[in-house]
Amino acid sequence: MKLITTTDELAAFCKPLANTEFIAVDTEFMRERTYWPKLCLAQVAGPDDAAAIDTLAEGIDLAPLDELMLNPKVLKVFHAARQDLEIFYLRLQQVPGPLFDTQVAAMVCGHGEAASYESLATRLAKAKIDKSSRFTDWSRRPLSERQITYALSDVTHLRVVYEKLKKQLDKTGRFSWISEEMAVLNDPAIYRADPEQAWRRLKPRGASPRMMAVLKEIAAWRERTAQRIDIPRQRLVRDEQLLEIASHAPKSIEELAATRGLGRGFAEGWQGRELMEAIERARALPESELPVRDKTPEQLRAPGAIVDLLRTLLRLKAEQAGVAGRLVASADELDRLAAGKRDIAALKGWRNEVFGSDAVDLIEGRLALALNGDQPKLIQLPPDK
Repeated sequence: MKLITTTDELAAFCKPLANTEFIAVDTEFMRERTYWPKLCLAQVAGPDDAAAIDTLAEGIDLAPLDELMLNPKVLKVFHAARQDLEIFYLRLQQVPGPLFDTQVAAMVCGHGEAASYESLATRLAKAKIDKSSRFTDWSRRPLSERQITYALSDVTHLRVVYEKLKKQLDKTGRFSWISEEMAVLNDPAIYRADPEQAWRRLKPRGASPRMMAVLKEIAAWRERTAQRIDIPRQRLVRDEQLLEIASHAPKSIEELAATRGLGRGFAEGWQGRELMEAIERARALPESELPVRDKTPEQLRAPGAIVDLLRTLLRLKAEQAGVAGRLVASADELDRLAAGKRDIAALKGWRNEVFGSDAVDLIEGRLALALNGDQPKLIQLPPDK
């Protein structure tokens, strides 16, 4: 059990890892009472060593860890990486790389639609995960031996999981298959919370352009304020309250205070004053500057029978390839395919080889599905003369 609490210890631990092929990384954080995730512990394992880094230790400088995370020669291995990467992006204003997500790799290797870390650790590392510390308060000090042991197991077993998955990918030649998914994780935009776009998450029904203008202003105010004072946005003002305020656009503090659950104290305080200012800004916008509702997705005339055939084909081809069907094509892509659309990811790269090419042949009558006993099979049809 290794717990690092000083900068010198961290520097000594990170230095040899700069020359390794990969490191396995996990984090423990808290965000129930804050807007920004609070990093409490970082766990790192190289091929031969592992440590838990107490990021809250007094006087510790995390620069050696930051340098390691940004080292382009060292592969960073995560499981379900997005939340961990958000934490590092907020620290570094840069996404660590290169990346390898074992959850995505597991789907490529046929371990299910969304394999959990526990299932992979059990199956590939032959490990038994102690879940008793999963929901512990990682911000409290001192950390117990049980907490540290649990935290370190997240990377020591992950190291083995990565090595086993890498062997499977090398054997099948599918390492390149996960590159597209890793490119998505490398996009800084997915870790940024843009206050001006916050209103789009709320999706009001039947909203007029003026109501959307109010919603946009007050949602942006909530996001900026929650960021500034570092509290969860829902603790500041709940979604349903924002929608009610946008719908009624109160013209006075008294009207604002009538919002269900908001309270007079809130309405008469600085929050209420700033909210009313945001409402007035929206009310003053000229018609030409009102936000335009996003166009609803085009109504796809997707014949149900074709969609059902495509689902069957997807299941068959995914099973044959030993890859999770969800990674190959989404339900929306199947609908688009059935409706004659061709601008989809399932018709590109390895997905086209596994499924897309046959899907188009099925739709266009060059391929048929039949039963062989109780199992579906494919029949290539002769071309029309």
